[in-house]
Amino acid sequence: METLLIVISILIIILVLLQSNKASDASQIITGGNAVLLGKTKERGLERIITMITYGLGFAFIVISFILSI
Repeated sequence: METLLIVISILIIILVLLQSNKASDASQIITGGNAVLLGKTKERGLERIITMITYGLGFAFIVISFILSI
């Protein structure tokens, strides 16, 4: 189980690094550019797949962490 947790951790790191830079959009909150942040831009194609896999691996990481803590 510990090995699986390490593999999932490495995959999450790789997938997060592959995602597009969303930090510039998040900085719009501070500067007041809500139009860009709350716009109707949606992820499509490969970007959406990478995001969904990241969510799934994150959920699996949390579940396995809980199982190992028991």
